[in-house]
Amino acid sequence: MASQKQLPMILALGWMSVASADEACLASAQTDLERIYCEVVESGGGAGLPSMMDFRRNDQRVQALLLRRPARSLGLTLPEVSVAPEPAAVTQPEATAPPQEPLRESAPGLSIAQGLAGCELQGELIQCPGQTYELAANRALAALDEGVLEPDNRLGIEPFDGERNDDEAVRTYLSAAYDRYIPKMLTIGLGANTMSFTAFHNAFHTLESGGVDFSERMEQTYELLKQDRKTLGLKARYHDELPESLSLCDTINRDVIVCDNVGINWVFVRADQ
Repeated sequence: MASQKQLPMILALGWMSVASADEACLASAQTDLERIYCEVVESGGGAGLPSMMDFRRNDQRVQALLLRRPARSLGLTLPEVSVAPEPAAVTQPEATAPPQEPLRESAPGLSIAQGLAGCELQGELIQCPGQTYELAANRALAALDEGVLEPDNRLGIEPFDGERNDDEAVRTYLSAAYDRYIPKMLTIGLGANTMSFTAFHNAFHTLESGGVDFSERMEQTYELLKQDRKTLGLKARYHDELPESLSLCDTINRDVIVCDNVGINWVFVRADQ
């Protein structure tokens, strides 16, 4: 996710006129995406958008996703957003700040040693004893299974009900959530558009520390992605970089291996799937 500072916001008081509220929004905008947000709201197209404060809690890729439809209807062009950004900076007390590269717990029965023992990284392939895993690309709309873009296909991450300063509880929760997130992204054909576990971890802390339910926001984002898949084209891949070592990889389940260097995520899927 793109690294972003939590910027101060100029709040519109109850007595402020609509015109001055619009001016306050534009005056407080610090990025091109925030300025477009203000233009969309000013033009009356912001009914489905979160508040500016909530908007800022998202990384730039999600901000662009939220703005894509209303901006397009108004003829506004969104700026290019990096597809391989650095992980998001988390603004919170030092004592509870998450590590920059949190460790994910492997799926049950699939530790790194067990899941990748005897495997070799060979460019766009991971060759394991008896199995070959291929680098996943984004799939065309016509290649998706029937019904995967319908409302009943939900991401389905459970809400976190523990203490956010309990590192073990957070790691266990996010590991299970990530093990669901990756296959669900593959289901809608977005194998080349997944977050690294570090970005996933940092998004959790950023949202939850701001009073936003992580599971609910991820569900909303997944629904937006499904809707966009129905109408928008996308590239199969956005870069030619590949993981440098199998040490960057871990198993999601017996069919999926994920590798990342914190900034870039690669998903490998068993070849017979």
